[in-house]
Amino acid sequence: MDEKKIARINLLYRKSKAEGLTEAEKKEQADLRREYIEAFRRNLKGNLDRIDILEPDGSVTNLGERYGKKGN
Repeated sequence: MDEKKIARINLLYRKSKAEGLTEAEKKEQADLRREYIEAFRRNLKGNLDRIDILEPDGSVTNLGERYGKKGN
């Protein structure tokens, strides 16, 4: 998600608190928030998939291989 969309989310939030939003702006805000959450989840999942765990026996387990890629 680019900085323009994040700035727009923040602008719509401030406007909703100050004076309220039109129905079109409410829909835009909901769509932008949904897009932001999806991007956040993708980023978090990508980071978690790259984590390696050192097991007590000395082996290394990649969390992405063990858990993350089953549902894809």
